[in-house]
Amino acid sequence: MNIKRVMIVGTMVVAMSFGGTAWGSSITSASPVAKWTATGVAEKDDLLEALNQSSNEELYESLYDGKSLHDIAADQGGDIANVIELQLTQLTQQLDERLHSGSITAEQYAAHKAEIKEIVEQSVLTSFG
Repeated sequence: MNIKRVMIVGTMVVAMSFGGTAWGSSITSASPVAKWTATGVAEKDDLLEALNQSSNEELYESLYDGKSLHDIAADQGGDIANVIELQLTQLTQQLDERLHSGSITAEQYAAHKAEIKEIVEQSVLTSFG
C-alpha cells in the first residue's frame, strides 16, 4: 500500500470517529470526509447529491486524486454550500450527543461548537494531493 493511500485512509478513519479522544483537547480538527460516518445511507446520498457524485467510490477517487470537496463540487456542478451545511449539521449533532452522554463538558461543547463552522469551511478547501 503506498503512502498516499495510507494517509487518505488514515484521515478518513480519523474523520469518521471525528475526534474520539481529541475532543478533550483544546484544538479540534475536522476532515472534509467527516460526513462519512456510519449514520445511514440517506446521509451518504445527501453528500453525494450535493457534490453531484454517483458513488462513494467516485468521491473517494476524486479525493485520492488530490481534489478538495470544493474542487469536486465546482468540477461536477455540485453545491458546496449544501456540503458545508450537511457537515455542520452532522458535527453539531455529534457534539450534542457527546454533551448529553457526558463525554464532554458544557465548556468543551461551547468551545467546539464555536469552532465548527470555521473548521468545516476550511476543510472543504483542503486537498489530500
